[in-house]
Amino acid sequence: MRRFAAVSWIAIPLAGVLVLSGCSSVKTGGDELQIVANPVAARPAVSPAVTVKPAGQVLANGSVSAVAVDEKTSTLVVAVSEPPSLRLFDLNALASAPVNMSLYGKVSRLTVTPGRVEIAEPDRGVVQQLTLPDRKLTETKTGGQPAASLAYGADRLVAMGAGKDIQVLPPAGQARTIAGQLYSADDVLDTGDGVVVLDRLRTAVFSVDVVAGKVDEGLRAGDGAANAVADSYGRVLVTDARAGALIAFSASPLIMRQRYPVPGGAYGIAYDARRSLAWVTLTERNEVVGFDVRGGEPVEKYRFPTVRQPDSVGVDEKSGRVIVGSATGEGTQVIQP
Repeated sequence: MRRFAAVSWIAIPLAGVLVLSGCSSVKTGGDELQIVANPVAARPAVSPAVTVKPAGQVLANGSVSAVAVDEKTSTLVVAVSEPPSLRLFDLNALASAPVNMSLYGKVSRLTVTPGRVEIAEPDRGVVQQLTLPDRKLTETKTGGQPAASLAYGADRLVAMGAGKDIQVLPPAGQARTIAGQLYSADDVLDTGDGVVVLDRLRTAVFSVDVVAGKVDEGLRAGDGAANAVADSYGRVLVTDARAGALIAFSASPLIMRQRYPVPGGAYGIAYDARRSLAWVTLTERNEVVGFDVRGGEPVEKYRFPTVRQPDSVGVDEKSGRVIVGSATGEGTQVIQP
């Protein structure tokens, strides 16, 4: 990962930021960190029917749950919900038919390291690894409901969703568990400056000390933390689906740097490290927006109409192309900004 000096966004005062390991003026049910009695994870806003032709090219239909790009092999990986499967497209020949690979269950998250894709299938209690270009699938049974898997050195970090913990899976030997403070472990990210876990139920992010095996300090991430991505500046960018915002946290130490308004149902997020662009989908508007995040605050550079219910987004850093997946079966969209 490329390293740059950290940038602080300061466009909006950080009123209402809560350090979750500290005190809060709101107390519910004896938990001074809890802001509602029965927390519910944020969901994407329901999209209206498409009234503007989606930009770019729309590939095969199918309800998409996740997309990712392996730059090393120029492969677009699309997870389709029904039947559960992967579609592998050659980014250099999108007109060619994709390779289809069957899976055990619906995918919640695809995470890429060069030549390898981590696949989380929570309904089946399985994470799989897809190696490219040989297209070999290897499964690991985790039990529970794994929400996301991340290659971390020789190990893998698996966010265990409602299990409220992270599993550390070595190449061989016994797995170990990191737990504490979490209501749900929905994604795990390596910023280069530290590991951060996203907790949708608590709408928060927490730093994780993998070596010590503990969850450290946490910060509330808006009113409805939905998805997150690590950028090139040692930060985690989080979409707030309820309040409509893009929130940036430095990872070491964990500090909220900015909360930038993004109306329209901000949900999916991907990051183009070559261009310092954060791509955010707006499900209320069937749009995807590209923000330059290098400066003091995000600057909108692109805005495109999308397929309906654009819950998933990825980016091909070689070309800058943006890939948007429709959760309602209207296909996979490829846009060249």
